[in-house]
Amino acid sequence: MNDGLIPNRYAKALYKYAQELGMAQAVYAQMKQLSANYALLPELKKAVDNPFLPVADREKVLLSASGAEKDSCLDKFILMVIKNNRECFMREISLAYGKIYREANNIAQVNITTAVELPNDKLSQIVEVIQAQLNGKTVEETVTVDSSLIGGFKVQVDSMVLDTSISNELKKLRLKLLKR
Repeated sequence: MNDGLIPNRYAKALYKYAQELGMAQAVYAQMKQLSANYALLPELKKAVDNPFLPVADREKVLLSASGAEKDSCLDKFILMVIKNNRECFMREISLAYGKIYREANNIAQVNITTAVELPNDKLSQIVEVIQAQLNGKTVEETVTVDSSLIGGFKVQVDSMVLDTSISNELKKLRLKLLKR
């Protein structure tokens, strides 16, 4: 079976269940935290995928990583996933849930990367310009600083990228010179 199909099916089921309980937004925040913890802690996947770790311990690990509480909507879902031996897909399920939630709630994920830390007013201006271009979508921004950009900024909205960094301009110039 396709590895993308399983996480998407589970994520859709979780979204419908959470929506019925009025917990979709809370589960979204928990799934964001879970996927972030998977990215930060490679040991998390090893622990969750360990067949020798008792079900109760795997449940505790996933609850702790997501910030969910015992007997919550997400806890019941996690137990079902473990019971079906699909815990190896939890990161993918959390990412798929986030995508489903953002699409359903008209939210655009925006990553802004700058060469230096910007003051809040400048950052707000950039977000306002982006939001105006997105036809009423809510913007969920992430800001990072990357000094290798030298200057300027890079904006990624879902799958589109606008790169106005000096390092990108230098790269383009280099490619033009190499073509001659």
